[in-house]
Amino acid sequence: MSSSDASLHRQAETLYAEHHSWLAGWLRRRMGGEEAAADLAQDTFVRILTARETPALLEPKAFLATIARRLLANHYRREAIERAYLDTLASLPETLAPSPEERRQVLETLCAIDRALDALPAKAREAFLLAQLEGMKYEDIALRLGVTTRTVGNYMVRAVQACFFAQEHSA
Repeated sequence: MSSSDASLHRQAETLYAEHHSWLAGWLRRRMGGEEAAADLAQDTFVRILTARETPALLEPKAFLATIARRLLANHYRREAIERAYLDTLASLPETLAPSPEERRQVLETLCAIDRALDALPAKAREAFLLAQLEGMKYEDIALRLGVTTRTVGNYMVRAVQACFFAQEHSA
């Protein structure tokens, strides 16, 4: 372990010892559940431990809350994706319903694609969603976004690549 890794590890230990119970309580109030809040508190500290570096912390609670808010947003987004997927499955005839393993794999892929799209620039993400969910043509998307049709094509290539690689990594 290098000296910078050891320093980061000590800093994370100190943060954990001094602020874990505060963070777990903070998350519990926002989530209304002990178990999920404890999981997200742990995930917050795992993020710190796996970071390459941690900035000098003048406000450690604000730092932890920022990381936890991001994880909380991801948690709620995953729940929304899962709910939408399960609602869709509920409308299928039982004979077409996927196995639990297939459901898990599809849900993981959907979440990976959601993360990939979220990492795209806003206009690229919007162009992709307008084309895929609204069925809009490139020309109409270009007018709506105030860009050229060629730019919409470039956005679509980026988005499709992001989805492809997200799916590859989730498989």
